[in-house]
Amino acid sequence: MQCFQYGQREIEHLSRRDKKLGKAIGHIGMIERQVMPDLFKALVHSVVAQQISKAAADTVWGRLCGRFSDVTPRNVARVGVIEIQKCGLSMRKAKYIKGIGEAAFRGDLDLLELREMPDEGIIEKLSSLHGIGVWTAEMLLIFSLCRPDVVSWGDLAIRRGMMNLYGLKELSKKQFDRFRKRYSPYGSVASLYLWALSVNQPPLKS
Repeated sequence: MQCFQYGQREIEHLSRRDKKLGKAIGHIGMIERQVMPDLFKALVHSVVAQQISKAAADTVWGRLCGRFSDVTPRNVARVGVIEIQKCGLSMRKAKYIKGIGEAAFRGDLDLLELREMPDEGIIEKLSSLHGIGVWTAEMLLIFSLCRPDVVSWGDLAIRRGMMNLYGLKELSKKQFDRFRKRYSPYGSVASLYLWALSVNQPPLKS
């Protein structure tokens, strides 16, 4: 299992920049979050997982992997939508996956080129695909491309984690942006801890 990589440098930076976050990091310890480095597989998996439980998503993903042996643009592009749907997907999701597979196979979606693009360009390109929105693109930046500085305004749990950390009843976009800039250039590591804090109040107050 591959996990998002970070270490003492990121922890020390975040702890210097934000004392409250630093205390929370010290209490929570290192966080292991699995990544999926194959961007095409990550795109397909993101569509599979939309609006269903993790257990259901794992079942459908297992069927897809069994059907295709390997989930690649070529393998997805060469089968019909009905074959994809038979893995347990809605017709809408099957069409999304088929479209992404065809785009990658034709080269309209250049996955190698995408890896060299800045975060904003990747978000724009991926969110132009049917079935992939801005939030999903941001999650792919973290959990497939392992980009270091992503904090998603569109993620409710991230915002809830911020509110818990700083004792806020509301969080404006201006406040969010101020915190996000404070975490830079290691916003993705901060995001890991904000997700943890979204379900647990920070242990220490200051």
